Order: sequence, then C-alpha cells, then structure tokens
Amino acid sequence: MNGRADYGAVLLIGFGGPERPKDIRPFLDRVTAGRPIPRERYEAVARHYEAIGGCSPFVATTRRQAAALADELARRGVKIPVKLGMRNSPPWLDDALSELRDAGVRRALGFVLAAHRCEASWDRYLQNVAEARARLGAGAPAIEYLGEWHAHPLFIEAAADRVGAALARLPADGRARARVIFTAHSIPEAMAAASPYVEQLGRSAELIARRLERPRWTLAFQSRSGSPRDPWLAPDVCEVLRELGGDAAVLAPIGFICDHVEVLYDLDIEAAQAARAAGVTMTRAATVGEHPRFIEMIATLVVERMGA
Repeated sequence: MNGRADYGAVLLIGFGGPERPKDIRPFLDRVTAGRPIPRERYEAVARHYEAIGGCSPFVATTRRQAAALADELARRGVKIPVKLGMRNSPPWLDDALSELRDAGVRRALGFVLAAHRCEASWDRYLQNVAEARARLGAGAPAIEYLGEWHAHPLFIEAAADRVGAALARLPADGRARARVIFTAHSIPEAMAAASPYVEQLGRSAELIARRLERPRWTLAFQSRSGSPRDPWLAPDVCEVLRELGGDAAVLAPIGFICDHVEVLYDLDIEAAQAARAAGVTMTRAATVGEHPRFIEMIATLVVERMGA
C-alpha cells in the first residue's frame, strides 16, 4: 500500500546547525541576518559552539529521525521518501524541494520539528518554505503541513520516558522531592502574546508531569538572544535553579526536539554551573530525538493524513 497518490513524500523541516568548526560563523551569519542581535551575543554563541566540540548534532540526529520514520512508514505499508530541509544549513530547503520536483513529487507533507508554535518556531518556517518554492518556480511541490502535536499522547509518552530516566539518575534520597523544570527557548513577550506558545508549553508540561505523577514542576525559559531592552519570557532557568535552595532538579527541555547548542551548552554547561553554585543536584533529561514513540507519532500523523 502506498497511501494516497497525491502525497509523494514527507519533508522534515528544521533549523539546522553547523556540522564542522569552519561552519560556525557562516551558520551564525545566516541565522542573525537582518536581526538586531548584539555583536557580543553573536561572539558568545560562537564560543558556545566551540565549547561543545565545534559542531551541532542537530542535523545528524534529524537524518537518523528521517531514516527511522521512513522505516516505520514502510513497516505500515507506506513507502514514500522522507526528505530533510533546513533553514540555516545543509541540507537546504531549496535542494530538498528541487529533489522532490525532479522525482516527480507534486505534493508532500511537511513536518516542522517544533512542538510549540510562535512566529519563530512555526511562521518563519512556513515562510521559508514558501520562499524556496517561489525560487524553484514551476513544478515546485506543494507542501501541506501536519497538525499540532504538543499534546499528542505519543509525544507525551516519549518526553515522559526521557524525564523518568533522568529522575532515576538522581540519588534515591532526593528523587521524591526533586523539582522537574521544563524548559523552552525564551522569545519576546510581544511574540508570545500573539501566539499559543506559552499555553502549549504549559499543556505539554502538565501532561508529562501528570503521567509521571510529579506534582512539583516549573516552566522556565532559556537561551535569550535579543536586545536587552526588550522584555522576553521569564523566569530564566538559571534563576529558578538558584531559588531551589539546595534541592534536586531535573531539567526537561521539552521545547527542543533534538540536542543542539541551546541544550548542550545553555543547559549542560551554563545551567549546570548555576545549579552547582546553588547547591542543587541537577540532571538533564534527553530530548525526544529518536525515541521510538516520537517516530511512531510522526508516522501516525502521516498515515492519518494520507488515509492509509
């Protein structure tokens, strides 16, 4: 069974990341183009990439997600290609769309690798795809997007499993009272007010905490990057850690689907330093990444849309 013939592929759409040290600054130049990012912030993020080894695992992880999704779809009888299209690094959206066109694909299903929607995590991706299709011109495949999934049971199950594994790594005597701190990228308050971002994050966190029977949890934000004069979402995760007063904590980066610099530096290095200074025993939950339930969720959404 190949599903409905009018969907010829799945396109995973992501942010991208540098895969080699020499890619860091070209990547940051593209990310910050036209945005009022202070130069000191730019240089700090470049150093952050250097501190985590000079590259990001984001693209490599997404390639494995695509392979796992293609396998899961084939297992269900849906044999269609799964392509990657990145906004800020290879494999570029333009190239993915061109390859789909050359393969005769007229319509594809798009899956944006962000669970919680705002201008930065949703609208810009759709705009980038529209611009890439316009550059490609005649024959560019139409992209239809899969629906919201921040509260999908399989996403919640995958995230809860990651958090549960992190809780299990805490010393037994502190596990029961440990605070689960769900984190997501901070955005300007004005952007948040125009989107369901905070509401969706809160819903995901609530469902994960309920599944784990963890009544003590907090939603915090991280990785602020804009002008210091503009109000952004708070509280910052480091402030929350400092206020715990020697308790134990699990950081659960539910706003991130794959590990990249915001997780590997901002949490594993910066937040970990804040926790140690505050006397907090901290561990960090893995992102959902290649978790089988997350891959199953994407496949389920595809199959449901295709009517297969």
